[in-house]
Amino acid sequence: MNLTPYERETIILFNEEEDTASVYTHNAKLIRKLKKLSAKYPDKIYEVKSGNGSVSYIVPKSCVSVREPFSEKRRKTAREIALKGNYRPPKRSKPSEI
Repeated sequence: MNLTPYERETIILFNEEEDTASVYTHNAKLIRKLKKLSAKYPDKIYEVKSGNGSVSYIVPKSCVSVREPFSEKRRKTAREIALKGNYRPPKRSKPSEI
């Protein structure tokens, strides 16, 4: 069954008592990141379920954060610094290399 982009959700759940959060996602970039982190920290981040293009991971709550958006001034300054330093974005791996 193919899901529309609207239906491909990411849901992060946690409660006040436990130290971990559950992350359910269809997002390919987040899936790759969770997979890399679980390989690096298998005792703290681990997959609990996968199927139909989605995965569920358990992560420490300390990995979940909400931050203030960058201001336009900060974005412009960061861009200028990157251009002066001749920085290039990292090359993305192909989905088959996951």
